[in-house]
Amino acid sequence: MTTAEDLRARVGEFLAAHDPKTTDRLEFLRARFDAGLAWVHYPAGLGGLDAARELQSVVDGEFAAAGAPDNNPRRIGIGLGMAAPTILRFGTEEQRKRYLRPLWTGEEVWCQLFSEPGAGSDLAALGTRAVRDGDEWVVTGQKVWTSVAHLARFAILVTRTDPDVPKHQGMTYFVCDMTAPGVDVRPLRQLTGEAEFNEVFLEGVRVPDANRLGAVGEGWKVAQTTLMNERVAIGGQASPREGGLIGILAKTWREHPELRTPDLHERLVRLWADAETARLAASRLRQQLAVGAPGPEGSAMKLAFARLQQEMTGLEIELAGADGLRYDDWTMTRPERVDMLGRGPGYRYLRAKGNSIEGGTSEVLRNIIAERVLGLPSEPRVDKDVAWKDLPR
Repeated sequence: MTTAEDLRARVGEFLAAHDPKTTDRLEFLRARFDAGLAWVHYPAGLGGLDAARELQSVVDGEFAAAGAPDNNPRRIGIGLGMAAPTILRFGTEEQRKRYLRPLWTGEEVWCQLFSEPGAGSDLAALGTRAVRDGDEWVVTGQKVWTSVAHLARFAILVTRTDPDVPKHQGMTYFVCDMTAPGVDVRPLRQLTGEAEFNEVFLEGVRVPDANRLGAVGEGWKVAQTTLMNERVAIGGQASPREGGLIGILAKTWREHPELRTPDLHERLVRLWADAETARLAASRLRQQLAVGAPGPEGSAMKLAFARLQQEMTGLEIELAGADGLRYDDWTMTRPERVDMLGRGPGYRYLRAKGNSIEGGTSEVLRNIIAERVLGLPSEPRVDKDVAWKDLPR
């Protein structure tokens, strides 16, 4: 069994052979992947060493202490948190070897083609069609709210391949080449003024059957793996005490006593306690992940994350007084990542509104928690056994 000391020794040997001060960044990251020091819990040959998942922090800490370059995880978060675990579980050996290395090094950015204008929060109601044509599938439809699609080389894509069966049964999951003919990415300007999201039009896009993940008709099953990992990636991130937005709030409170009132003090204390509870719960969740795949508990973390982000940014605006009405920059940009901590209070307040929509709406997550965690009766679903083609639109 690989131990923390074993990994420290491995990292030391690696750094001795690849000085981060003199080695090209991309060459360094590729070599780290090949040495099994990317995802230590992944199989050997795929960036890992078949080690325990909780030992990843040991490796990351050693590299950080040495001043080694990272793979810019916030830029490639969709690939790392959603595409990679799905490819690992459902991909063929050829798919794993082709996609995982450049995904981890950041050479190839990934996006997620799930949501659609006509499906809303009901992913299983999606209508993007994929029709078989020999060894290829011809895909036509529209996706929306697609983060970093303007940068992506590949996308994880869920389609409708059989309209004659109930909606959960007729879906198939693919890897889509975002440079293929027929892929049209258009910016969606948001409340913040920027276009972090996009809408993607697919017009007769030809996707090889070799790019399919999982069996035909089992796209819902594959998508569940993606969604569970997505919610953990959003709500279960590691942070120190008073890290993130609660740290900014506490700092503002300490530096501006003139803005204090008993009501604001009570709200700050409550949010501080809630943020600390969420931080410790996220730590516990990551410990559970070390011995298994993510489950519905990730939905609870993501739900709590969305509520806290919105309440904390609202309090920050109030603590800022008149300055809270200012907005730092309304320039139309297409950013590479969300930068909540690097922007002003106005941006954080507006951007946090999306936290209760992205990665599964808070309403859907409450249903998941009620049914799969608390064991409450399911809501009535009159369309469960109705063929997709017969559903009202």
